[in-house]
Amino acid sequence: MAKTTKKELSEYKGMWLFTLFDLPMLTKEEHRQYTRFRNLLLKQGFNMLQFSVYARFCPSEEASDVHRKTVQRFLPPAGYVRLISITDHQFGKMQSFIGKKDTNAEQPPEQILLF
Repeated sequence: MAKTTKKELSEYKGMWLFTLFDLPMLTKEEHRQYTRFRNLLLKQGFNMLQFSVYARFCPSEEASDVHRKTVQRFLPPAGYVRLISITDHQFGKMQSFIGKKDTNAEQPPEQILLF
């Protein structure tokens, strides 16, 4: 019998995949490439944390690898892109400020598991 329950995700198994990039936008074509790359990140579930810094929660390292490979397939021909994964536990230690005011960091999405 299948039972639906809500379960806490492990702070050590869940990963945040960051994409950090500097892309040239001097020509119309470079601007198009920047827009395509940014739209790909959004379609893949990334959220903008800051200009040119996007992050996505992944429930496991394997899921992080899938998104990492997708980003790599669509890299623009010019510019600088970095990908880094950190655990949800490490991400939770991040401090966020708007001006001098402390703000809450992003939370991983809730997940429903079927048993």
